[in-house]
Amino acid sequence: MNPPIAPMLAKAVGEIPDGPFSFEPKWDGFRAVVFRDGSEVEIGSRNERPMTRYFPELVAAIQAELPERVVVDGEIVIPDGTGQRLDFEALLQRIHPAESRINLLAEQTPAHFVAFDLLALGDEDLTGQPFAARRAALARALAGAGTSVHLTPATTDRPTATDWFRQFEGAGLDGLVAKPQDGPYVQDKRVMFKIKHERTADCVVAGYRVHKSGPDAVGSLLLGLYTPEGNLASVGVVGSFTMARRRELMEELQPLLTSFEDHPWNWARQEEGNRTPRKAETSRWNAGKDLSFVPLRPERVVEVRYDHMEGPRFRHTTQFVRWRPDRDPGSCTYAQLEEPVNFNLGDILSAKAP
Repeated sequence: MNPPIAPMLAKAVGEIPDGPFSFEPKWDGFRAVVFRDGSEVEIGSRNERPMTRYFPELVAAIQAELPERVVVDGEIVIPDGTGQRLDFEALLQRIHPAESRINLLAEQTPAHFVAFDLLALGDEDLTGQPFAARRAALARALAGAGTSVHLTPATTDRPTATDWFRQFEGAGLDGLVAKPQDGPYVQDKRVMFKIKHERTADCVVAGYRVHKSGPDAVGSLLLGLYTPEGNLASVGVVGSFTMARRRELMEELQPLLTSFEDHPWNWARQEEGNRTPRKAETSRWNAGKDLSFVPLRPERVVEVRYDHMEGPRFRHTTQFVRWRPDRDPGSCTYAQLEEPVNFNLGDILSAKAP
């Protein structure tokens, strides 16, 4: 079995399913398939692109902690400075063109590999075997793993999985994955199920970006929440609209147009260290993508659906729920956001799962 391999995927569902499933935490990192053949190590991304050069410390850990010849599906994660939560922002910084920068971060914020499926061991291709057999073989293969390679916890007990869904979010995890016990490993197919946290928040619409199709349509709305100090913080975007609705929004929002001099995100007046649209003016995924925006008077409120926060911002793009003309924009604060139960990441990584 040689790289690249397209990882098996998961379909989103609204609740934890019943049935003969194995439930695992949904890790919030970089999906990766690891290949080891003696001293040779390759790390492939979800998009089948090589990531080996970005994680030299993992190459050394894989050589030390995995079997001599093996192919493993898993997730690359980085704990925060306390070791209690995942730090996705630190993970993003590892995708850097300079080798010197990568080596420095490998020492300062070392990555971990969380294994959750075994595709091959020695000369044996395991992808046709049921997941229950692959999971048992993975547990045996990782029996001698050290401090950088981990076996993900797993349970077939739905009540336990329900507890994990609630508790593990406090360590920065993203929900649950349910895998059919008797299912083979199918590349690039959504044969697993993922259950993610979903909540709603009322946010202020503070601007918009123009759609790539042209100047007559809105691409996304920029969202804000007020801090306890009364400052409007940039928290994310909502952009899931039909093309017809995008054009309607462009017309609807024109009466709210304002200048940056009269806007709370006036770049010239921002205090150092604040996270603003200007400071994130290019995409973290595409450095050439223009993320400048058209400022609006912060007078409209929208309810959006989100999964969880990454620091002061929504981790992913939110989904539109409804307009809230009954809400005062000044009442849209961080206080409305639900706080996850605290949980120590180290307890999850060190868990002895069957």
